Amino acid sequence: MGTAFAEGSLISVQTNDDNYIEGDTIVISGNVVTSIGDTQVTMQLFNEANMVEIAQIKVSQDGNYAHTIIAQGQLWKNQGSYIVKVTYGEGNSAETQFDYTPESKIIETTKDFPVDAGDSGILDIKYTIRGGVVESIKIEPENLGLLVKINASYDGKIILELPRESIDAEKQNGKDEKFIILIDDSQTTYEEIQSDSTVRTIEINFEEGDSEIQIIGTYVIPEFGTIVMIILTIGILTSILLTKNKFQIKI
Repeated sequence: MGTAFAEGSLISVQTNDDNYIEGDTIVISGNVVTSIGDTQVTMQLFNEANMVEIAQIKVSQDGNYAHTIIAQGQLWKNQGSYIVKVTYGEGNSAETQFDYTPESKIIETTKDFPVDAGDSGILDIKYTIRGGVVESIKIEPENLGLLVKINASYDGKIILELPRESIDAEKQNGKDEKFIILIDDSQTTYEEIQSDSTVRTIEINFEEGDSEIQIIGTYVIPEFGTIVMIILTIGILTSILLTKNKFQIKI
């Protein structure tokens, strides 16, 4: 994150992010240009006029300092901007700020999302998302899976109920295989929280700023139609070639 210096000051301050939610770890750090003996950095954290935390922080020999705070407790109830102020010696100070959102303000949404399944009609995918919103879900026949586009305002999670008749991942013996999950083209893990004969329910964690989640299996609805079209195309081409050969023989 950006480092804040006050003009003419010997100290800087920064945080490891500019947006936190309840339970996050906040690292406040900085540097002093010239050490003043054993003088410590005084850190004060405010929300509006309310002091949330105060601490004395030792300065290392190279002039760096750091302090860790967990964003939770009785003083972390208000959503909004929080200001970090540090002072060092006389007349040396710097400030920075970040935004904070308590758990109670993070919206959790449960809905059915209608997905165009071509000749199979509309497929309703039930989902629950926290920390973002679902913008679209579409079938990717070429990848045998789904592409879920999200707008992630915070670190969060999405739970998807995947109907087996529409999308699944199976081994050759018919047993369940793991889905391949990609977030913005990077493979990640997931948790399967429920599985029965009709539905597999999976939970995927995402981070603030993530935008695309791919769920890849071994089967998806349009696969059958795609294969039929391939076979039909091959059959037409074969028929044309055979007809051409017949004409050539006659000539």
